[in-house]
Amino acid sequence: MRKGLLASVLVSAAVCAAVAAGQRAIAQRQEGAPPPAPAAPIQPHPDTKDPKRLVTDTQMRQWERQFKNWGRWGKDDQRGTINLITPAKTKAALALVTEGRSISMHRYPELTKQVDNMQFGETIHRMANIDPVTNKPRGAVDYVAFGTHDGTSAHVDALCHYGVWSERALEEKQHLYNGFLNNLSLKGCAELGTDKNAAGAITRGILVDLPLLKGGEYLEPKTPAFAEDLEAWEKFAKVKIGSGDAVFVRTGRWARRAKLGPWNAAAEAAGLHASVIPWLKQRDIALLGGETVPDVQPSGVDGWPRPIHDILLPIMGTPLVDNGYFEDVAKEAARLKRWEFMVSWSVLRIPGGTATPFTALATF
Repeated sequence: MRKGLLASVLVSAAVCAAVAAGQRAIAQRQEGAPPPAPAAPIQPHPDTKDPKRLVTDTQMRQWERQFKNWGRWGKDDQRGTINLITPAKTKAALALVTEGRSISMHRYPELTKQVDNMQFGETIHRMANIDPVTNKPRGAVDYVAFGTHDGTSAHVDALCHYGVWSERALEEKQHLYNGFLNNLSLKGCAELGTDKNAAGAITRGILVDLPLLKGGEYLEPKTPAFAEDLEAWEKFAKVKIGSGDAVFVRTGRWARRAKLGPWNAAAEAAGLHASVIPWLKQRDIALLGGETVPDVQPSGVDGWPRPIHDILLPIMGTPLVDNGYFEDVAKEAARLKRWEFMVSWSVLRIPGGTATPFTALATF
C-alpha cells in the first residue's frame, strides 16, 4: 500500500491552502468575477526524468524492503543510525580539531513572515515580565515560540516524523522506523520522538559544497545532484564519506536568498536526487543535512514528493537536518581547504517532539 507522510506536517498546510482558496473563490463569485485559473504544477528539472536516472514508484517500494535497518540494533532501538557513532568514531572526530575554532550551523527562524517560513505557526520573541503601568520589561526574561519545522529554522527531524504504510492485506496502519506503530496524538509521538531518539552526538562532519564544486555562488532551485556529484566532491576535497559520518550538502540556498530574496523553497529547491539513496545506504552515514530539505524539489519521482525523507527516516532510521545553515562553515572550510571537521550537537528533548532545533557546532 502507498507510503505516506505524517499528516501533521503536509496535510495541515494543504488543508489551510485549500480552505483559503475556496474562500477566495466564493468571494469572487459573489462579486461577479470569474474564478482564477488553477496554478500550473511546478515541473521538475528535466534531469530528474532522465531514463538513466529515473526512479519509479516500483523502485521506491523495492528500496523500502531492501534498505530496512529495522532490528539492526535491536527490536526496541529508537536511535537509528546514530548507533553508528561509536566511541571509537567520536574519538577519531576529536582528533580532527587542530585549529580550535568552532562555527555554528544553526539558523533561528525568521521573525517576519516571508514566502518560505511560518507555515506551522508564528515565530514569536517577546519579553515576558512586563510592568503593566510602564509597559517596560521588569527584568531580562523572555518568551519564544516557533514551529520546529519552520521553513527557515535549522532543525533535525525526529524518527517519528515520517512513516510507512503496512503492505499486509486488511491492515491500514502506519509504521515508523523499526516497526513502531505511528501512535500520534495532540501530545506528539508516543515513540521515536526527540525525547526517545539519541540525546546528541559527536562525530566526523563532512561538508559537500556543491556550488564550490561547480564554480558558482549557488545552485539554481530545482537543480538535482547525483551520486557522481558526491564522488566528484570526494576527489576534490580528498575525503571519503563513510560509516557514522554526518554529511551536510550545501546548495547555496542562503547565499541565493541573501542576494535575490526569499522564494518558496519548500516547492523549488536544489538537492539530492532520489537515485542517491542506494549510495547513501552503502556509505552507512549517521546523519544527512540539507539547506532546505535534502531532497531536490520537485523530486521528479511520481507519487513521492520527498523520497529521501521517505526512505531515510522510516526505513533506514537516519535523522535528517532541514534548513541547515552552512554558509559560515563553508567559508572556514574553504579558507583551511579542509572539508572534514568534528561536529557536535545536542537534542532539545521535547516530549513526543517531531523535531528539534539543530544547534550544531563544526569545530576545526
